[in-house]
This record gives sequence, C-alpha cells and structure tokens, in this order.
Amino acid sequence: MRSSHILDREAVLQRWWQDALGAALLAAESELLTEALEDVFGWELLQVGAWGNARELLAGSRTRRQTVIAAAEFDAGADVIGRASQLPIVSDSIDAVLLPHTLEFAADPYSIVREVDRVLGAEGQLLVMGFRPLSLWGLRARASRSGFPPGMRRVLSQGRVQDWLELLGYEVVTRRRYLYASPWSHPAVGEAGGKILRRGLVNPLPSGAYLLKARKRVYTLTPVRPRFREKTPVIGRLVKPTTRLQP
Repeated sequence: MRSSHILDREAVLQRWWQDALGAALLAAESELLTEALEDVFGWELLQVGAWGNARELLAGSRTRRQTVIAAAEFDAGADVIGRASQLPIVSDSIDAVLLPHTLEFAADPYSIVREVDRVLGAEGQLLVMGFRPLSLWGLRARASRSGFPPGMRRVLSQGRVQDWLELLGYEVVTRRRYLYASPWSHPAVGEAGGKILRRGLVNPLPSGAYLLKARKRVYTLTPVRPRFREKTPVIGRLVKPTTRLQP
C-alpha cells in the first residue's frame, strides 16, 4: 500500500498541471513531440511514466497503437499499471518508447533504461525528455526541497543519458534543446506552448530542457570460416623432401 506522503506528492504534481506554467510546459512538449514523432512508425508506441493530466504528449503519434504505463492507479490516461523498472511487456515487442522526464522521478534511472532496452525491438526508437542541470530549471529543481516540478528526485544531464544509451548500443539521431522560459514565470492563461519552446526576443534565456531521440542498433556477427592450409609433413626437425619425377 502506498504511503500518504507519496500520494500527497503526486496529488501536488497533478495540481501543478492546472497552473499556467505547467499547462504551458505541456503544450510546448506536445508540440515538440508532434515534430519528433513524424518519422516514428510501427504498431506500438509505449509511454513509460505519466506526464500531464491525460495523453497530451501522444497526440502526434503515427503508430497504430499508443499505450501509457504508470505506477499510480489515479494517473490520468494510464492504460497499464506497473513499475517502470519491471515492465509487464514481452521482450523485443515495442516499436518506440517515450520517457517524458520519467528518469528524473526514479530512484534508479539506469534500471529503467535497461528495462526499456529489453522491450524495444531492433531498430526501435527511444525518446527521452529531461531538464538541464545547468539551467534555471535545474537550479530551481535543486534548490527546492520538494523538487521542481513537484516530486522530482534529480536532474540528469543530457551527456549522462546519452552515455547510457551509447553504452547499450544506441545511435543518438536527434539532440534538441527547448524550454526558454523562466521556471518562475507566469504565462498568461491560454498562452501557446510554442512561445516558450523556442528562443526569441521574448525568451533570451538558455534552454531549460532537452530531447534525445535514439535508435536501437542490433549488429549481427558474420561467422568467418577458418582457412585450412595444407601442412607439409615434418620428420623430426627436418622437412620431408617432396618426391618429384626425374626426367
């Protein structure tokens, strides 16, 4: 049974999506993923971890099915209840996986990456979203006792996540930075997420988040047959002379 502390933390995060800043962030990331998912096809896209109030991030998906797996039963839009580090999914059966800040809320983020690698099929695509430590968003996350957004455990750098993916044999095909608004800003109600997605005169600050898109490469080994050479018979340490016909 889940503790009241965890339930309260998740309830606070759910309420944060109703605020202007949380809603603007969701709108920006939904627009960003619409572009990133343009060339992601297949049968199944799996979102590991709930992010937002519904299924905003999957609006631009072109796969035939989209499934959200989350740990809490009251997470909006979740299709399957389960742990991110122990996915109830058959190995090598998923075409694409989305991790929307999932690693930053996990006690053991690398175990989630390994588990995602297990269920992702060959040439499948993995999208990871995270906040940058060297940004105002990373600064506020580290300065807040309850995390920011609420409940976030840590801030993982883009380089660290990329190292994990390359260690598992992934090829990072896209690196995108976004979120040029301050984490202390108060966007107007209904403000489009695109206004904080890209840098401009209104948002000259460094980016606060990143998106990594990687492809799972599976290399097959081609067996090399050994070349057998005809051995010359040896007597003791002397080579046996070859018998030739005399003219």
